[in-house]
Amino acid sequence: MTKKRIREKPRGPGRISARLAPALRAAPLFAAFICAGCSRSPSYDLMGSLFPAWLICMVVGVLLTLLTRWLLMRKQFALAYPALAYPCLAAAFTFLVWLIFY
Repeated sequence: MTKKRIREKPRGPGRISARLAPALRAAPLFAAFICAGCSRSPSYDLMGSLFPAWLICMVVGVLLTLLTRWLLMRKQFALAYPALAYPCLAAAFTFLVWLIFY
């Protein structure tokens, strides 16, 4: 019975790992996707000035938070940690507005 010899691939400083090779082949495609998002920033012309869309979304998020606070106070619902809850609610509304409109 003869044994088959398994030939190992040489390892060295210039050799790329077999696990890393597919990722390096796909790197130009990933770079194209990343650069495609940098084409323009969404802005609105309000009274002659360009305002970034994230700023408008943040203002809408804060206004929705104030509306929610007013509704909670009207229903006499007390929050345990309002200093933590309201900023988190404002951020959630801001991100939600951004996702809906952009």
